[in-house]
Amino acid sequence: MTTSIIGYPRIGRLRELKFATEKFFKKTIDEAELLKIAQELRQEHWNSAKNAGIQFIPSNDFSFYDTTLDTAVSLNIVPQRYRELPISNLERYFALARGYQGEYGDVKALSMKKWFNTNYHYMVPEFEDTTEIKVNLEKLLAEYREAKALGIVTKPVLVGPYTLLKLIKFTGKKQLADIKVKIAESYSEIINQIEAEGISWLQFDEPALVFDLDEKDIQLFAELYQPIFKAKNETKLLLQTYFGDIRDIYETVIKLDFDGIGLDFIEGRQSLDLVKKYGFPTEKKLFAGVVNGKNIWVNNYQKTIALLNALPNKNNIVISSSCSLQHVPYSVSQETELENTITSHFAFAEEKLVEIKAIAQIFFEGNQEALTENQKLFTSSRFEANQEVQNKIANLVDTDFVRSPAFEKREAIQKEIFKFPLLPTTTIGSFPQTAEVRKNRLSYKRGEINWDEYEAFNHQETEKWIRIQEEIDLDVLVHGEFERNDMVEYFGEKLAGYVFTRFAWVQSYGTRCVKPPIVWGDIARVQPLSVADSVYAQGLTDKVVKGMLTGPVTILNWSFPREDISLKTSTLQIALAIQEEVIDLESHGIKIIQIDEAALREKLPLRRTDWNSEYLDWAIPAFRLVHSKVQPETQIHTHMCYSEFEDIIEAIDAMDADVISFEASRSDLSILDALKEKHFRTQVGPGVYDIHSPRIPSVEEIGKTIERILEKVPAEKLWINPDCGLKTRGKKEVVASLENLVSAAKEARKSLEN
Repeated sequence: MTTSIIGYPRIGRLRELKFATEKFFKKTIDEAELLKIAQELRQEHWNSAKNAGIQFIPSNDFSFYDTTLDTAVSLNIVPQRYRELPISNLERYFALARGYQGEYGDVKALSMKKWFNTNYHYMVPEFEDTTEIKVNLEKLLAEYREAKALGIVTKPVLVGPYTLLKLIKFTGKKQLADIKVKIAESYSEIINQIEAEGISWLQFDEPALVFDLDEKDIQLFAELYQPIFKAKNETKLLLQTYFGDIRDIYETVIKLDFDGIGLDFIEGRQSLDLVKKYGFPTEKKLFAGVVNGKNIWVNNYQKTIALLNALPNKNNIVISSSCSLQHVPYSVSQETELENTITSHFAFAEEKLVEIKAIAQIFFEGNQEALTENQKLFTSSRFEANQEVQNKIANLVDTDFVRSPAFEKREAIQKEIFKFPLLPTTTIGSFPQTAEVRKNRLSYKRGEINWDEYEAFNHQETEKWIRIQEEIDLDVLVHGEFERNDMVEYFGEKLAGYVFTRFAWVQSYGTRCVKPPIVWGDIARVQPLSVADSVYAQGLTDKVVKGMLTGPVTILNWSFPREDISLKTSTLQIALAIQEEVIDLESHGIKIIQIDEAALREKLPLRRTDWNSEYLDWAIPAFRLVHSKVQPETQIHTHMCYSEFEDIIEAIDAMDADVISFEASRSDLSILDALKEKHFRTQVGPGVYDIHSPRIPSVEEIGKTIERILEKVPAEKLWINPDCGLKTRGKKEVVASLENLVSAAKEARKSLEN
């Protein structure tokens, strides 16, 4: 009976790492204290896995910010601008992730992108022509030794060479072909150091193998690993894949000198068929990812055992999670305010450890008691039905997804009504969520203040920031979202069909954590979601104030969805609920409504060859359904961030919004070429500065960015805005950055007018 996990949550069950790291940023604790807290968390995680009966326990899956960044740093893939900073290694690490602005200079952060099809974000390694690859396994070896001192033998984890190369951004003349040999040599050196340490198993994560691969990709993979296999002696090598199947390279992989191969049987559509068709070597261990590392529902043991029984070589199977458990919360045991009739259906990270062991006991030892107990949860439907909602979905027709008149006519009407200046300025939505803002929300939730007191504070903050925006001279204002804990959870709390947790936090990036709501039934709007706050803000100013909503695809993608109905059906339910809110906002005089779809791409299949799965064929119409009934005078905005949208630009244009803002500055405005090539008709606001960094961009810097954008986007189509919402930033940096943004936009206007 053998069990494994690929990785484990690292933020702490009460977000201890988040809070400690943020204190370190503010210099209220020193580096030693931060390292101590991190060590305590790692040891807790290892002990949790050991006590649950997991044999293959990972180490080096812990990170202060991101494991891809950790791997890049361990190979000295660090741009010169960071190496020159005379600061500690840990401070330099955070400078890579967040940027640096201080006495030693002003340096932007690395780019940040979505990690495959998850809501986690990774730091994009940046390779310069002067970069010299050097191996430094100090972190990996220290954590391995740390676990060993506790009596826990771990399998260290690194991002594999193929995936690392595919994720690297090359900034000079050198490209992948120029460094692949050196990368292979460096990983061979890693093997040598691992062997010297006496480490039994080493895990290389290669999720990039689940993309479509051609012959060049397969050849590159084999070339990278041949030197590694030559260096390998006693240490066993685990090739770990996840987020899909490896259909294009499976035959090659099983012939290579890996000692174990990890396959995803949850998202890997063809994983089982591949094993059946081509077999699996008897001398290798098959790490079978059968416990879902991305959802929070209890595993159906009967279905899992049936899948495992279809695999050959029972004795070589290792029961594993489908991916790292970092994508789920820590423990259901903390959710004491939810009824057991609900929580009994949940399995967070700790519970998934138990599931892995239980499945192993059933499969290897025939433990029928665990199987019988588990099947009691699947004897009847656990989800709440709403017949009225189901009827609305059934009665939708094609015209419900079409807005009239056509875009060009609406654009002309809106230009005449709003009379915005060239390059209108705005923000994405939120303003700083200060300690006072969070305290006000918590005090109301605890019953320490009444509604009137709670609302009065929010109104005070809203008015303060309306005045600030007026002084800055932004063209379109926002109310600041001081009433909102999260752009998805806030709306979920007001919709029927959701349940909510207190401590089910999941890392999104760095110290940013989210608490996804859980879909428990059919979704419906039972009360206004944002009308009162928007109407109040609009009443404070003669300038236009945007109504701010989250779109249906993002609400679903950033929730834990049901398993009994399709994602399409759940999304359409949400779309109808948000549509009612849009119409309500419009009827109350809100002239611009922003419906954010930050997570539009998240459920798009990773393989282009699977794009005929119709995801975009229902995701795009779901957004159109939301705004299809508004008047032509109402301007619909949307926002998207931290994904690669270039290859679905035509689908985004088909959303039929009036204005779309994109994250762009941190990805070096790469989306602009696609906008120009595809003759993008929608007005656009490519973000002109990165809000996830504390640094303040200068007027000159923003001005140069605007100049670059204008080379690809017509001035009459361009809006000027930050990359994303400003809730995580402080007031001082927000005001200074927006002042510079407006100044740069005005200077650009003058140049265009002249």
